[in-house]
Amino acid sequence: MKRFFKIILGLVVLGVIVAVGGIVTMPSRNYDSSQFASKGSDRKDDSELKASILRGQYVALTADCVACHQTKDHKADLSGGFGVETPFGMLYASNITPDKETGIGNWTEAQFADAVRNGKGPNGPLYPAMPYTSYVKMSDQDIHDLWNYLQTVTPVHNEVVENRLSFPFNIRFLMLGWKRLFFDASDIKVVKDQSPEWNRGRYLVQGAAHCSMCHTPRNAFGAEINSRRYTGATLQNWYAPSLTGSKDEGLGNWDEASLVQYLKTGSNHVTVASGPMAEAVKASFQYFTDDDLKAMAIYIKSLPDHGAVKLQALSADNPQMVNGKRIFNDNCTACHVSNGTGVADMIPAFKGNNGIKGGSSESLTRVLLVGSQGAITRFNPTGASMPGFAWKFTNRQAADVLTYIRNEWGNAAPAVSPDEVAKMRETLKARKPLGE
Repeated sequence: MKRFFKIILGLVVLGVIVAVGGIVTMPSRNYDSSQFASKGSDRKDDSELKASILRGQYVALTADCVACHQTKDHKADLSGGFGVETPFGMLYASNITPDKETGIGNWTEAQFADAVRNGKGPNGPLYPAMPYTSYVKMSDQDIHDLWNYLQTVTPVHNEVVENRLSFPFNIRFLMLGWKRLFFDASDIKVVKDQSPEWNRGRYLVQGAAHCSMCHTPRNAFGAEINSRRYTGATLQNWYAPSLTGSKDEGLGNWDEASLVQYLKTGSNHVTVASGPMAEAVKASFQYFTDDDLKAMAIYIKSLPDHGAVKLQALSADNPQMVNGKRIFNDNCTACHVSNGTGVADMIPAFKGNNGIKGGSSESLTRVLLVGSQGAITRFNPTGASMPGFAWKFTNRQAADVLTYIRNEWGNAAPAVSPDEVAKMRETLKARKPLGE
């Protein structure tokens, strides 16, 4: 508790300095829309404008704008209202259609660029749930094209409700201090000794695709820990695994083709996307060009091993392993196969699946309790689903089978406890097993 108040006090003090005295220069990246004026972007029949709009539509897909700016009932019209749960309360995505009363219809292009890249809205600083900390890396051209595209979206009158954040996080003023401490407004420079594909992949991964938002752990202030970038993190009771070259927790055993297939279709020979990643594949990654997917794979595969600690698997005679094996054989082999290989491109394997054994067990526990739907894409229009077993397994049974899965077939991970399952069950409001 003392640490909590020290954090808040620090933000308040820094916010006062920034707001009152202007003593501290706020980090920001400049944007000059006049550089595009000569291209006649104000003429509706202008060929350059039409090309810009098409490029902007692609930028919107790469940035996955619809993921947050959908409605609360998941209508993908960019009119906002979708709630994003954070440790500090609920944030609601804004309306980014050109509606003049409830959207961005009265904004200028410069205001739009300032919001997207610097987290500075007309009503004050934005909360970093809006990934401006990544979008700041996007080029002027991409921002300009995105702006032009959004002007063509159907205006929707939708007044988004106010954020529901606990005190003092509901004070936007505090974000001034946060930005001063944690916001890096620098753009991405080309690394000359790397290939054009690598540089393009880096631009997408660090910028529009904002991969670090989920795959990087955060500190007590909610800021990404740069020294642990892409090493895996928990978000909304899902675990986003490491993207590094670790063979124990990351993508060290994947080749570029496997990564491209996963991003494009939501599955490969090892795993199937679920939860937020399935949504990202469905709404964004499946629409990337093959060249961009390959570029991302090239860059991600260049990330070094982050030095994950190699764990020792639990012994086969461990009580949890013995009971877990029995439960697995009785309930899971029909789909996941007794040797843990699953079904390629449809049902995830457990053998050699670093998403299963690495880092947190939260995703696995969540899926076991309430099930999950695989990514539905143009290339995989059905998307296999996993039923939930909260109705059937006690907390002890669930913990044992999860422990078995994470320590069999060459896997090694800490045991899952019944208390961990109970906590997840309560968080998800999952039903109790029959008879309880």
